[in-house]
Amino acid sequence: MAGSVTAGPSAAVRRMLVPLALAQFICSFAGSNMNVMINDISKDLNTTVRGVQTCITIFLLVMAAFMIPGGKLTVRWGRKRCFTLGLMIYAVGAVLSAVSPGLGVLILGNSILEGIGTALLIPPVYILTTLLFTDVTSRARAFGLISGMGGVGAAAGPLLGGLITTAISWRAAFVFQALVIVVILYLTRPLKDPLPPDPTSHPDPWGTVFSASGLVLVVAGIQLAATNLWWTLGLVSAGAVVLALFFHHIRARERSGKEPLLSTQLFRNRTSNLGLVTQNVQWLLLLGSSFVVSAYLQVIRGYNAIQTGVIFTAATLGVLISSIAAERFAKRRAQRTLVVAGFAIAVVGVGILLLLVVWKPSPWAFAPGLFLLGFGCGTMLTPSVNIVQSSWPERLQGEISGLSRAVSNLGSTFGTAIAGTVLVALVAEGKRAYGYAMIVLAVAAVAGLVASLFLPRHFEAVGADPKAA
Repeated sequence: MAGSVTAGPSAAVRRMLVPLALAQFICSFAGSNMNVMINDISKDLNTTVRGVQTCITIFLLVMAAFMIPGGKLTVRWGRKRCFTLGLMIYAVGAVLSAVSPGLGVLILGNSILEGIGTALLIPPVYILTTLLFTDVTSRARAFGLISGMGGVGAAAGPLLGGLITTAISWRAAFVFQALVIVVILYLTRPLKDPLPPDPTSHPDPWGTVFSASGLVLVVAGIQLAATNLWWTLGLVSAGAVVLALFFHHIRARERSGKEPLLSTQLFRNRTSNLGLVTQNVQWLLLLGSSFVVSAYLQVIRGYNAIQTGVIFTAATLGVLISSIAAERFAKRRAQRTLVVAGFAIAVVGVGILLLLVVWKPSPWAFAPGLFLLGFGCGTMLTPSVNIVQSSWPERLQGEISGLSRAVSNLGSTFGTAIAGTVLVALVAEGKRAYGYAMIVLAVAAVAGLVASLFLPRHFEAVGADPKAA
């Protein structure tokens, strides 16, 4: 494998994990830290809870919609170039968000520019990790750090966001993001691309349009579920039709000998497909629960940003502990076992959070459920990523990385859009609204557990041979 390390990663290669992990951390942080700023942003920008929810959802949707094209561009432009460009676009969006005078500018900076920047920089993170770490143990360690930092970023977003918002301002949270990006750019100066760019790789503009439009229509339909069911059915149906056109388009391009946005081969691997499903549900649970619990505590219970953020320390600890143990878990247990165990623990965590609807508990009563949810998600983040990335050879890493991250971010979008819409629509009903939203998350958790049971008991990584897939 070109540019890979076969006798164990060198110190220089290991050092590159730090900025890659930081990049995943800050992007996941951006997806959840605004959850504790709902009241502050609403008052400052003269908007509503639904307006802030829309901003969060659009950010997650832009990531999901453009992650596949972003992964594809790494082949043509190179992984290092895409990573750097994505970081710079993200930084511009963070600065613009920090000075935004209204919701429209915030959506442009946070939802659009940060979303596009993330879509460009995240696929290279996972491609570079896969190319640099070739054996199962070292790759599990690397993915453990990166996925763990992603999970910690999502879980710690409410805490850090709450601290910054309470101590300074919600705007300072975006300044913090921009400063972290500057640090990452400095640390990645010695980063070398393991593979040269392929300028003969051609873009697929219609494939990009079809895939992005289909995802936008589906999520926009879900967002409108609380106000107009007919619009929801119409937009979701239109989105399904556009996505069907996308699959027809990429199949037609392959048959004519042209390069598609995604190879249809990526959808024929049962193990990879099941891994993608588990990734989607993991992030749906993590981001969906973050939004639902945060909104409930602030809007219904009246807690401020710092109080809400501190409560989420439990979820952060859960993700952090399981992520630190990722390498040890990988040595002792099969990948499937870890994913199944993670979902089982997460189901228990969601169940505990759901039980809180029957009385008005102390906010600390949320801690056990959040800890188990965080620990369960942290346990399965690394093996599910490893299963998907390692199911494909070197030549398909750009495409599968983009698809994998798109599916994961789509899960984050669904978590905020579906569970969040249920909560916002019924917010006047107080605890009942929280209960209904948690039921949605509980159903998703059980579905993820069922999917994980169909993963193969024994998994072998695909080698560098292009014919291995």
